[in-house]
Amino acid sequence: MPPLHVVIITGMSGSGKSTAMRALEDIGFFCVDNLPVVLLPEFLSIQSAPAKGVTQVAMVMDLREHEFLEKYPRIFVQLKEKGYRIEIIFLDASDETILHRFSETRRSHPLSPRGSILEGVRLEREKLTPLKQMADRVIDTSSCNVHQLKDIVQKRFLSSTTKNLIIQVGSFGYRYGLPVDADMILDVRFLPNPHFVDALRPFDGHDQRVRDYVLNSEAGRDFSLKLFDFVDFLIPRYEAEGKSRFTMAVGCTGGRHRSVVIANLLGAHLSEKDYFVNITHRDIGKS
Repeated sequence: MPPLHVVIITGMSGSGKSTAMRALEDIGFFCVDNLPVVLLPEFLSIQSAPAKGVTQVAMVMDLREHEFLEKYPRIFVQLKEKGYRIEIIFLDASDETILHRFSETRRSHPLSPRGSILEGVRLEREKLTPLKQMADRVIDTSSCNVHQLKDIVQKRFLSSTTKNLIIQVGSFGYRYGLPVDADMILDVRFLPNPHFVDALRPFDGHDQRVRDYVLNSEAGRDFSLKLFDFVDFLIPRYEAEGKSRFTMAVGCTGGRHRSVVIANLLGAHLSEKDYFVNITHRDIGKS
């Protein structure tokens, strides 16, 4: 089993560390927020067990944990000596940007909970200087929005054989409203509905019987072929235009049967084309 790849996300408060962690979670990292650094060796030992099947771990560690600054140098060195692949990503931003973000969220600074946010920012920057110098990558997020930061982080850790465009495929139920972030919506309510088959109703679109019922119908077979032709034509053209993220939503009435089948089918097809695909099922447990 290859050595566990451990990404430590750290840096200035308000620099986007939570966004960076969610970006890694979306591409398959096992993620933890604010784990005490003294527990890191035991945590990695547990996650390294072959039965866990975990190869990539990411965690946010910062000044919220009081012992972090004192103990991280020794612990990181020891873990590297044990063969763990430790990579430190330090997120930074200008004082002006951080102040603006704190103002928007109305949060207090962890180093100045009752005082000036600017004083807290300056003290934090001073305390984190040695860690910033140790980092494998420093990312300045001053000019990044949430989506841009996600793209920067994900592109660093995706396989070099994976294409640049990151595709999100999600199923949903029209009953619960349209997804607000979709670039494209596919309505598959024309396909045969397993909900009206007593033997299939209790199962969702992951079940092979439901999948066969939907895809082996005449409409399902024809639609699958036309859908593959459509995305094979469309997706490379979005990529050629420089688009880095594309979100496709597949909807049926309740979001439990047909949309799940087609979203999984579409995700598998695009994965075979070497795109990184993240599949979600928003409403699968609601119907």
